[in-house]
Amino acid sequence: MDKIVEELKGGNDAIQQAMQLVKAAEHAERYKDMCAFMKLVVDLHIAKNEDLDTDERNLLSVGYKNLVGAGRGSHRHVKHQMDSKASDLLPGYLGVIAKETTDICKEVLKILEDQLIPKAKELQKGESNAEMKKEKIEATIFYLKMAGDYYRYLAEIDKEGGYEKKAKDLYLEGTELSAANLEPTDPIRLGLALNLSVCYYEILDNRKEACRLAKQAFDDAISKLDKLKEEQYKDATLIMQLLRDNLTLWTTSSADEGEMEDDLQVENAE
Repeated sequence: MDKIVEELKGGNDAIQQAMQLVKAAEHAERYKDMCAFMKLVVDLHIAKNEDLDTDERNLLSVGYKNLVGAGRGSHRHVKHQMDSKASDLLPGYLGVIAKETTDICKEVLKILEDQLIPKAKELQKGESNAEMKKEKIEATIFYLKMAGDYYRYLAEIDKEGGYEKKAKDLYLEGTELSAANLEPTDPIRLGLALNLSVCYYEILDNRKEACRLAKQAFDDAISKLDKLKEEQYKDATLIMQLLRDNLTLWTTSSADEGEMEDDLQVENAE
């Protein structure tokens, strides 16, 4: 892998070649390789004073989501076993999984906080064309939401690390920006509202605020459904369905707590 990455750096069309490898790795379900190639794409764009395009942003999200998703699932499974079975070895194994998953989260957060978020904000301020400026704002919101997600994942694993405040602050920054610039039916705004509400429910233990946020996002989107762009219809309505499903689960007092956690929808559409 290192040799391939080094060869790519010296090419004239390095970004295009790297993206071909990103897509090949995705199709092969080699998400660690996918993320390594996407890190190179980020470095190459930043060196040229550029941001990622929409396709590149989505692929960055898909790669790390799948990579960290396996670790999150393993962590939940082993932790459940620890709760139901006595074993001297399980805590150590849980620690191994926690470190691996934490390292992935911190890797993508470094990319977001050190490179992508500052660059998107810089390009947004310097853009005079209204349409291009809106694209830069959308990118900024996308990255803020993504960073909030990974701090939320860290908070799931380490409840004493203060990660929940970082997640909340990033989500709220993105929420303020999206409320001022995006339609309530925009999938980026809806996905952010969905994950912020989940953060309040699962991490911050504020169920009332979680329900309020989810209901407000759903109601606002319903009221503007006639303005929904055709190309956004599928993603927007999927997230609206997840918001409604969560509200149903959260407000059903007779639901079993364990079942609610297992069934909870916590992600937005890619």
